[in-house]
Amino acid sequence: MSLSEFYKTNKDFKTRIVLHIRDSKQTVVGAAASALYLIKKKEVAAILGPGNSMQAPFIINLGNQSQVPIISFSATSPILDSLRSPYFIRAAHDDSAQVQSISAILKSFRWREAVPIYVENEFGEGILPYLVDAFQENNVRIKYRSAISLHSSNDQIENELLKLMTMPTRVFIVHMLPDLGSRLFTIAKKIGMMDKGYVWIVTNGIADLMNLMGESTVEAMQGVLGVKTYFSRSKELAYLQTLWGKRFGGEELNHFGCWAYDAATALAMSVEKISEVNMTFNKTKKTMSRDDDETDLDDLATSLSGPKLLEALSTVSFKGVSGRFKLKQGKLEATTFEIINIEESGERTVGFWKSDGGLVKRLNASQSSSGLRPIIWPGDTIGVPKGWDHPISPKKLRIAVPKKDGFNQFVKVTNDANTNVPATSGFCIEVFNTVIDQMPYDVPFDYVPFETPDGKSDGNYDEMVYRVFLGEYDGAVGDITILANRSAYVDFALPYSESGIVFVVPVKDEREKGEWVFLKPLTKELWLLTAFSFLYIGMMVWIFEYHADEDFRTHKMSDKISNVFYFSFSTLFFAHRKPSESFFTRALVVVWCFVLLILTQSYTATLTSMLTVQELRPTVRHMDDLKKSGVNVGYQSGSFTFERLKLMGYEESRLKAYDSPQEMRELFLNKSSDGGIDAAFDEVPYVKLFMAKYCSEYSIIEPTFKADGFGFAFPLGSPLVPDISRQILNITEGDTMKRLEDKWFYGDRHCLDSTTTDTPIQLDHHSFRALFLMVFVVSVILLLLMWGSKRYKERRVEEIELVARDEVNEEGNVVDGDEADDNEHHVVDVDTALLRHKKLTSTSIPTRRATPLLRLKSA
Repeated sequence: MSLSEFYKTNKDFKTRIVLHIRDSKQTVVGAAASALYLIKKKEVAAILGPGNSMQAPFIINLGNQSQVPIISFSATSPILDSLRSPYFIRAAHDDSAQVQSISAILKSFRWREAVPIYVENEFGEGILPYLVDAFQENNVRIKYRSAISLHSSNDQIENELLKLMTMPTRVFIVHMLPDLGSRLFTIAKKIGMMDKGYVWIVTNGIADLMNLMGESTVEAMQGVLGVKTYFSRSKELAYLQTLWGKRFGGEELNHFGCWAYDAATALAMSVEKISEVNMTFNKTKKTMSRDDDETDLDDLATSLSGPKLLEALSTVSFKGVSGRFKLKQGKLEATTFEIINIEESGERTVGFWKSDGGLVKRLNASQSSSGLRPIIWPGDTIGVPKGWDHPISPKKLRIAVPKKDGFNQFVKVTNDANTNVPATSGFCIEVFNTVIDQMPYDVPFDYVPFETPDGKSDGNYDEMVYRVFLGEYDGAVGDITILANRSAYVDFALPYSESGIVFVVPVKDEREKGEWVFLKPLTKELWLLTAFSFLYIGMMVWIFEYHADEDFRTHKMSDKISNVFYFSFSTLFFAHRKPSESFFTRALVVVWCFVLLILTQSYTATLTSMLTVQELRPTVRHMDDLKKSGVNVGYQSGSFTFERLKLMGYEESRLKAYDSPQEMRELFLNKSSDGGIDAAFDEVPYVKLFMAKYCSEYSIIEPTFKADGFGFAFPLGSPLVPDISRQILNITEGDTMKRLEDKWFYGDRHCLDSTTTDTPIQLDHHSFRALFLMVFVVSVILLLLMWGSKRYKERRVEEIELVARDEVNEEGNVVDGDEADDNEHHVVDVDTALLRHKKLTSTSIPTRRATPLLRLKSA
């Protein structure tokens, strides 16, 4: 059909392709014999075929040896690329092109685990490496691969499916052709694997050939998703479908037919390009008779036109029925796949996958249409399956629980006296039970104590985690700290406890005692600063009073000193009845009394606190002090803290183990000198439990070391982990976790919130720096004002004296009695004015200035 239509529209072409058809009988040997016959007997320029990937390897090598291009439209296995033959042309998409679309589907529904079910041959196995790589990009694990032979009986297929039912994974990727696929889905429907909760995704090996699946099979496949090869609607495709319908009636044209149609067209165009090339074979070796050890391949000739034809095929480009035909690295490139959903009425398109846009509901749509349309899942449900479920098996999950001799508030394992059945309890157990109760599906499990037959612990926590890795347990629950070395063997759910490791040390009562306790509220510097301030204030009062009070100047020096400093110091206790003579003294004393008020009140409060409040201080302030002192340090038996202490440089002989808070307390009471401990190194949850009872006697010191808290351990890749982590978030964000902590740890929390301080309570000079600075600044300002006022008054007196002298000199030459009387009158007036001014200025006028006035009177 392809060649007929091509030459009908290209009548002027110089070349014509003649087809030599050989039936391979659907066998590998038949295909190889047919290809050898066509090359040797018919000397064909190219071979269109083979029919499937199993037949391809030998034929590809045959073409490579004879330089005859092998053009296949149906050998889709990517494993054929490993043959690295330049003469193999894949006029189709290889199967690896669709793995990104499958991975995108799993990612969109957050499925973290899948099982590929594939036919056990080149076609089925070729896709696996690419599928694994694509899944790893989205953190999807393949824990099991189910290979089914073409020759498997129905019973064998059923046994394999029953095996899959015993596994937790419920997402299956089916890669096979319709004949085997029909049997698989029919049996899956029979045993209940097409019910609610299952996810089935088929590759284009089945999705492209749904017309070959019987009605009963399609009915069994309801709810299946399929990745289908997509060809855009075009006039070329519509024309071919019309021709196909006229010739073959109701038989459906599939994608293999479209690729075959375009492959023949491409070959015809390429042959026309090399019409001038010699199309014969190079028969340099001719053998008239063959020995017994020779084969048909020994005298295989090579095509002279092969290299040129291969070059022409690599460059040909046209718009075909399957879209743009253009080879890239010897094959067609796929950019779009159609996602279908099998329903009762047939297949329905629910979206597309594009290499440049991912999953979209429709082509050429905006980004808001990303994702897929609503899907009908197996079991006729629209709810998205979770992709994991408890396996259909009488076996329950075996959850390991540590056997502890102490700290039973976290985990406690006891044996019933009558039944000898182990019973578990504790904070960690109740948290896990709460999480499982809130899971959206049922998770049956049994707690299995990690103990020896005689009831002792079977090892430390690292060994218990490693047993989970080995598969002896399906998980581990308890006070298991999340550590880097443990996470290499198991997956942890999110932590459900506080994190960190700390040192605990005893505290001592540092309540102030002794006859000199009254000096303790203030530091030495503050006492000295206060004493200096008293002396300074006394000096300033002396200066102010000396210039303001005549009586003060007449006192003896000893009286002056005693009065001034008595005045300064006594302001601590009372205000003086007799006011000072100087305004500047009064202003300074007001400021000083304000400072003393604050200072005395602070002193009183601090002294009261020292005498009445119990001060608890840690015996060791920092880890470095602890290491230098060389005391014994305690750790919990079986804990990783033992190795952590050794890494920090503590000698093993100095490390003492304890199993319970009571043993920890006894070791503290004995102290290092008697074989006890002076510090303990443990995780925050254990320390909080210990401090809930003994917080008045112990304290936590710096620093706090990092740790991720307690977590539930499961095998690597367990799909339980994300669901349990989500439920842990639900209970930690609400009141549930607080209620459980109060129940198991803080029922008698009489001192849980008590804290000790490591900071001194003495008052230092820094706290009062501003006050003392204020006193100094005010005193300096007052001193400057006093000196300024004094200078002003002195200048006024000097001006008056000058005026008086001038008037006396002008009248000094008058000798008669009347004039003498007048002069005397003027002198008396001047003298009276001076005396009045002297009275106003008091001490400001020195006594020596009165002498000239007395001389004037006598004159």
